Amino acid sequence: MALDALFKPFEFKSLKLPNRVVMAPMTRSFSPGGVPTDEVAAYYRRRAENQVGLIITEGTGVARPASLNDANIPRFHGDKELAAWKTVVDEVHAAGGLIAPQLWHVGSAKGKDVLGKIDSPSGISKPGGAPFTEPMTDADVADTIAAFASAAANAKALGFDAIELHAAHGYLIDQFFWKGTNLRHDAFGGATIGERSKFAAEILKAVRAAVGPDYPVIIRLSQWKQQDYTARNAETPKLLEAWLQPLADAGADIFHCSQRRFWEPEFEGSDLNFAGWAKKLTGAPTITVGSVGLSGEFIAAFGGEGSQPASIDGLLERLERGEFDLVGVGRALLQDPEWVVKIRDGRTDELKNFEREALGVLY
Repeated sequence: MALDALFKPFEFKSLKLPNRVVMAPMTRSFSPGGVPTDEVAAYYRRRAENQVGLIITEGTGVARPASLNDANIPRFHGDKELAAWKTVVDEVHAAGGLIAPQLWHVGSAKGKDVLGKIDSPSGISKPGGAPFTEPMTDADVADTIAAFASAAANAKALGFDAIELHAAHGYLIDQFFWKGTNLRHDAFGGATIGERSKFAAEILKAVRAAVGPDYPVIIRLSQWKQQDYTARNAETPKLLEAWLQPLADAGADIFHCSQRRFWEPEFEGSDLNFAGWAKKLTGAPTITVGSVGLSGEFIAAFGGEGSQPASIDGLLERLERGEFDLVGVGRALLQDPEWVVKIRDGRTDELKNFEREALGVLY
């Protein structure tokens, strides 16, 4: 039965998952002053209690002044913040779950708060935009790389089971990838995607040195950006390989391949999606994600569009034939902590619709 593929254990390095379901990272803004609360810990514990294979937390800011653009998004530095994350880890582990923090720097992506000097490859937030901050200096770049490595070391020390780097969706690392926002002429710029991958590769090398060879390092990537949903870092499989292989060589273990709709082919002439191509080209395990289990995609949710439960038969077929290894589930799990056990037990009539109001509640 195809459903068996979703509940088959997965092992990679020290990561031993009971099934293939990954809770995708989703910004929640329920951590006043950047400190996760007991309610946040309970929110993650509920997913662990209900058989999510691996929980990836909401994005959490590394130790740079403006790594975040919302004062209620959690930070991953500071004594109070790390103590609160230890509570999250302990709660998830007590429920038998596994958890990884998503380490994040928003770069020049605009938000509701400005929390310090903004980091940006070239001082702009979108292609053709007017500069509104200075490009990062060599010292800024070095300090940012060190901040990611420090956060990774802290994650391992706190007992997290893996870490994920947020290198997608038009945030800082992705701003270095994107030719429209990386206009640099130094070692961290360049005409090719391979050259523009150097910033991410240096972060990965520093992270790997901080956590050792056996600690799982996930990197989340996307073609689309919040600034431009049609943007692409790689227009062909050859360019995709030029983008991903340096990241694998630098220490990325698992590629988390974000699409708005997982079923859409990445390139003409093949049914493979983004995660499928990433696995084919690098041989690394991949996570697919994008509107799993729901009828509508998540960008529209912010405009008020609801979504109804949708069949996952096509997803299961792809998983069964090995197109990708793991499945990221976002909004379906945000509103319903029991989504995994309902799928496992055939209780599809109990699956819940997703409504925008769920974004304002910690279910």
